[in-house]
Amino acid sequence: MFYPEYRIKWVTLPWEREQAYLLRQRVFCQEQGLFEEHDRDAIDERARLLVAIGSTAGWPEQIVGTVRIHREEGDIWYGSRLAVDRHFRRQGQLGPTLIRLAVSSACALGCKAFYARVQQQNVPLFRRMHWSSLSTERLRGIDHEVMQADLAFYPPCFDPNSGMVLSGRPLRPARELAPLLMSLEGG
Repeated sequence: MFYPEYRIKWVTLPWEREQAYLLRQRVFCQEQGLFEEHDRDAIDERARLLVAIGSTAGWPEQIVGTVRIHREEGDIWYGSRLAVDRHFRRQGQLGPTLIRLAVSSACALGCKAFYARVQQQNVPLFRRMHWSSLSTERLRGIDHEVMQADLAFYPPCFDPNSGMVLSGRPLRPARELAPLLMSLEGG
């Protein structure tokens, strides 16, 4: 399942916020069983919510990913509640682009350090994205790595309301690309 394009941006409309909270409920309550009814907490009252929106012909259709960011003390920022709808996890770039916009938009707001508590299965992704592990914590019965982003790899994004657009084309398997690459190399 995929859309022709995805827009990753800060929430600007009520329906985006509602669908993001519903997605978090599906992922953190129904799939993972970490919370009973919902995962909302006091941080949601002050956090900026980001979403990945599946779109067709420029028309937004569905929230397929979300993350939230918030400023803690001074210029210290945190990201949390990264969730991608299970039907879109194979798309490949939704989680990384949500992370990129989260950190880059915080950088535009003066962020000097950005942290997240990351579930173990997601640690390799964060390491590929220039995050380092600081410690391990057990939250809601699951081990999480406390990680810090290397801000040198995240240029400021001064327009997070518009955000970023990803093509929704499915990735081609390597065997399909080999003949194309050979023809480009003159082989």
